[in-house]
Amino acid sequence: MSENEFQPHAKQLDVELVDEMRKAYLDYSMSVIVGRALPDVRDGLKPVHRRILYTMYENGLTPDKAYRKCADTVGSVLGRYHPHGDASVYDALVRMAQDFSLRYMMVDGHGNFGSVDGYPAAAYRYTEAKLSKISMEMLRDIDKDTVDFQTNYDDRLKEPTVLPSRIPSLLVNGSSGIAVGMATEIPPHNLGEVVDGMCYLIDNPEAEVSDLMEYIKGPDFPTGGIIMGIRAAYATGRGKIVLRGRAEIEETRSGYYRIVITEIPYKVNKQELVKSFINLMKDKKVEGIDDVVDYSGQDGMKIVVDLKRDANPQVVLNQLYSYPQLQVTFGAILLALDKGRPKIMTLKEMLQSYIDFQCEVVTRRTAFDLKKARERAHILEALKTAIDFIDEVIRIIRGSKTIPDSKAALAERFGFDDVQTTAIVQMPLGRLAGLEKIKIEDELNALHAKIAELEGILGDGHKIREIVKDEAYAVRDRYIDDRRTEITMVSGEVDIEDLIPNEDSILTLTHNGYIKRLPADTYRLQNRGGRGVSGLAKKDDDFAEYMFTCTSHEYVLFFSNLGRVYRLKAYQVPEGSRTSKGLNIVNLLPLTENESITAMLHVPSMEEELNLCMLTKKGIIKRTLLSAYNTARKGGIIAIDLDEDDELCFTALTSGSDELIIATKKGMAIRFKETDARLLGRTARGVRAINLSDEKDDSVIGCAVVEEGKALLTVTETGFGRVSEFDNYRLQSRGGK
Repeated sequence: MSENEFQPHAKQLDVELVDEMRKAYLDYSMSVIVGRALPDVRDGLKPVHRRILYTMYENGLTPDKAYRKCADTVGSVLGRYHPHGDASVYDALVRMAQDFSLRYMMVDGHGNFGSVDGYPAAAYRYTEAKLSKISMEMLRDIDKDTVDFQTNYDDRLKEPTVLPSRIPSLLVNGSSGIAVGMATEIPPHNLGEVVDGMCYLIDNPEAEVSDLMEYIKGPDFPTGGIIMGIRAAYATGRGKIVLRGRAEIEETRSGYYRIVITEIPYKVNKQELVKSFINLMKDKKVEGIDDVVDYSGQDGMKIVVDLKRDANPQVVLNQLYSYPQLQVTFGAILLALDKGRPKIMTLKEMLQSYIDFQCEVVTRRTAFDLKKARERAHILEALKTAIDFIDEVIRIIRGSKTIPDSKAALAERFGFDDVQTTAIVQMPLGRLAGLEKIKIEDELNALHAKIAELEGILGDGHKIREIVKDEAYAVRDRYIDDRRTEITMVSGEVDIEDLIPNEDSILTLTHNGYIKRLPADTYRLQNRGGRGVSGLAKKDDDFAEYMFTCTSHEYVLFFSNLGRVYRLKAYQVPEGSRTSKGLNIVNLLPLTENESITAMLHVPSMEEELNLCMLTKKGIIKRTLLSAYNTARKGGIIAIDLDEDDELCFTALTSGSDELIIATKKGMAIRFKETDARLLGRTARGVRAINLSDEKDDSVIGCAVVEEGKALLTVTETGFGRVSEFDNYRLQSRGGK
């Protein structure tokens, strides 16, 4: 007997293994994407977070109630809505209670919920939690048919598919997750900025991303830090954010420098960061670190990197930034579920989806309130009629043997429907007789006015959008706080210069290298013979070597004795008080050991048709076009190629047809045309400007540009001075004595 005779009802289907595997994998992928890994654009939550908040709401764990063990909440979530393991639920709950993970915490935790050092939270049998105040905004009006509900995993209960979410949680708290073949990484933002941008979009539907960024400046991470740009992510849905910790260079009383870190990048483990600094010091990958100490406590974060006496603090700080952790790249991917489908969205699309959802919430809530108001008015109209005929109503009720008989008699006599008769017969006779007609009429009139108002809202989309705006502003006013993350200059992004007023400033650089910037109006105009005001606090052996007036947007060029040139905008020099000594130049420029600034010049633009004439101690001159130094390299560039024992000592801006006078230590001077020195490339050595009679003892000590109508002041080392006309110095060829 064949095998088929034993299985008369068996049916065989031939399927392609590839097709079956593809279908199974796609089903699995969508299950992970929709059910676990990606947030919904409407409330910004993944299913596990939504279920935690809703379960705590069901359990009555509101902000005004006592804390309850997290074990109770975790068990309730598992048993009702999320049967995927207690670890995943508790980890999600813990994250919602960490002030370094969420910009606005959704859960108010009591106990050990972990730390920024990477220490985990205590077990859920030890910790307690309840809903935070702002999380109630996520759940407000959920009982007014504002969102859809679905059955839970075993069809016993109903759970919301999305929360009403009065706050734009997806942008405010951000989200991160890895699904199958896709990932999301949405940074958190400041609530006030997001609400302002959202309301602007409501009023201006045609607004572009650039318009919205006038309000939403950029991410606002809970751990602070400094952002270096994100425009690409907002416009395309993908982009990179360079985020660095906040570090300041301080000078101690003993003259040593130290780097103090008060904020670290988002999601960086502070303990691992300190360890990495220590390893960099031990492995000598970063020279100049003497010790690393973590002083963080209740007063905030404070990591101190003590430096050796001969270390350049700016160089050390730049090296620390070059290694991961103190400066990180946050890869933003604005991916969320939109109508059940994963979609990479721009900033405008994300805000518009939330606005549309809030309009739907307001519409459904208004319809719910309208339904309830109509039902109540319907009953009050019956009660009003019953009061007018109270004796007859009481007689009918008393004369009826059963409640259905009473309802039928009332319906026949007064034309009431089942709802109205039920409300009358269920009311005790004593209370029915004691009803006050005036109160019922007042309530009925108020209901009619409310019904008209609600009907007007439902029939006018503009009113709905205005309600969304008003409610968003109300939430913002309750929970608004200051931005924590600073947004600073970036390359290729929005230039911070556009936000800085172009005002006259005074720059001062002392002989010992202290620099500061002051507004030009700091020094008031005085009459002749006045006493003056103190313009600089300095050490006894220090003095102001360079001082000039420029605008805050002008370029300032710094030439060092080692032949390098550095460039800053004037506003990049920190502003100091009138009596402060300023900031040491090593905190602004990455100067190396034994490198000092020998010239400070300012120019409105690097494209000016000017020449730079550089003069070395050994009498070498080089003339180069100013535009040859138009580079933004922070590490500076070579200005002149120096001989081994030579130094750059003077630099001057010339027009290309000026004359120069050069003086030496031995009292010799030469005057020649600058055109005698031909134009050279940026890295060239130069040509001889003056022939020193004794190169061992003599050196160039001064240089001046000849200006018509002015005289030359010469001062000796011992203090003797002389003013003479330029014509007293005969014009000769370059390279003479």
